[in-house]
Amino acid sequence: MTVVPPEAGEPRRPAGPRDPGDVWVVAPSGEKYWGRFGAAGLLAYDPARGILLQHRVAWSHFGGTWGLPGGAMHEGESAIVGAVREAQEEAGVPDGAVRPRFTSVLDLDVWSYTTVIADVVRPFDPVISDPESVALDWVPVSDVDSLPLHPGFAGAWPTLRALLDVRPALVVDAANVVGAVPDGWWKDRAGATTRLASRLDGLAVPAGELGIGGTVWFPELALVVEGRARGAEAPVPDVTAELLPAAVVSVVEAAGAGDDAIVSEVDRRVRDGQRVIAVTSDRELQSRVLAAGAAGVQTAGWLLRLLDGTP
Repeated sequence: MTVVPPEAGEPRRPAGPRDPGDVWVVAPSGEKYWGRFGAAGLLAYDPARGILLQHRVAWSHFGGTWGLPGGAMHEGESAIVGAVREAQEEAGVPDGAVRPRFTSVLDLDVWSYTTVIADVVRPFDPVISDPESVALDWVPVSDVDSLPLHPGFAGAWPTLRALLDVRPALVVDAANVVGAVPDGWWKDRAGATTRLASRLDGLAVPAGELGIGGTVWFPELALVVEGRARGAEAPVPDVTAELLPAAVVSVVEAAGAGDDAIVSEVDRRVRDGQRVIAVTSDRELQSRVLAAGAAGVQTAGWLLRLLDGTP
């Protein structure tokens, strides 16, 4: 890998201190890629209007094409934060307007590009806020292929488009997961369940664990509680943050038997078009949720390993 000084054809930036990531990376084969620490872009998806695309100014890299707002990441910056920061700088995306659903990473060893696919949760109109855009527009999904696309985005678009309709969700047997760790949960079941809900907030799940494409997903989570665990509380989103919590955690209180409530929640979400994974180590319940249409089942230990960051 070779780092080329910014003067060698970099995208123009507003005057001010330059970030050390704003340089070209040259691969051994000679291809140039923008961003010492990699790059990231935001695919903001609004089912009513389509995806937000940027018409790139002529002097930029692959000028005249349409692509995603994005750019070089800063040192130590996560891809999600970098993609949203760039989209705010280039398209005026407001704080809290999008919620990440999944990421897709192109890793070239010497350089990587992360596409952050995010659902629009607060509709907004984009604003050209730097000189890199000729236009910004919401483009219906069916019309994207008719535009002259940035080559990188054109290569990724068929896969990304196929995943736009995939909405994974985990339906969690709270009693089963809480009871898998002998930490004194029996003294305060509601409190132990509330702590589990807090740990689930922002849960990132590798795509391979869900059996779908992409790299990492942030599924919706339904925590089904029963008995003395009723009264457990779901995390409260910080609506002042740039990003709303990536994972949406809801607490579902069973009116009767907890197993029946779990099956009912799976059935409801399947009928709503979600790809549901049920989390329980109860084999009888696993059979029931599969019969209700769940795409798969995982054990309490699987979820706890994800929360602990272990394979």
